[in-house]
Amino acid sequence: MSCLNLFDISSRVALVTGGSKGLGKSMARALALAGADVVISSRHQDELESALPDILAGTDRRGIAIVADLSKREEAERLAKAAIEKLGRIDILVNNAGTNIPQPIDHVEDEDWNRILALNLSACMALTRTLVPPMKQRRWGRIIHISSVLGLGSKAGRSSYSATKAGLIGLAQGSALDLGQFGITVNCIAPGPFLTDLAKSLHPPADRQPFSDRTALGRWGDPDEMMGPILLLASDAGSYITGTVLVVDGGVMAHTL
Repeated sequence: MSCLNLFDISSRVALVTGGSKGLGKSMARALALAGADVVISSRHQDELESALPDILAGTDRRGIAIVADLSKREEAERLAKAAIEKLGRIDILVNNAGTNIPQPIDHVEDEDWNRILALNLSACMALTRTLVPPMKQRRWGRIIHISSVLGLGSKAGRSSYSATKAGLIGLAQGSALDLGQFGITVNCIAPGPFLTDLAKSLHPPADRQPFSDRTALGRWGDPDEMMGPILLLASDAGSYITGTVLVVDGGVMAHTL
């Protein structure tokens, strides 16, 4: 087998949540280019319909879009079952959907806390729980949670977000131990500052330079720079990587001060 063949996932089917834009769209595109059939989900039908042709362009892969509001537990379970029904199975799960509502700890609203927890963490558990049994039967699977450098450290006003992203790391570590004997790997990717739609909404242009300065490379990441990391963890190239966090941050965590 050549080194390039290690990244070939042409026999696989992937589900990417939050797959209509930003990092999710870039990761779904990478998986399709590497040969996987792809399911993408988000809350908005129009965004899904716009994204899917871009994701599949130049490939002969199958792709479907499923609307789901993953802040509702039952929607996560419905999504998993619908994806299996439409494409037969899911081999690769990328838990990317998430949200961030910056609030100081003494101003956290219960409604906001519950939504962040449900979408960023509980939905990932529910999707994993539903999709793992068939993976165990096939003795192959890849589960990738998109955490954040704010799950390894934090900043003011990000208590809720950091708590959920740190929780994903614990979820990955525990379930990696549960599933390793079945040939299933479970990992997290911890992105740093990527210029996604969510980041743009939270940080207008005038506020972005401090984030660039915090990196070693002096810039924000482009969402397509997540394509390589996702293929590593989704393919046989990463078959001995499990229960860990791949930090993709342009050097943010290299700082001590």
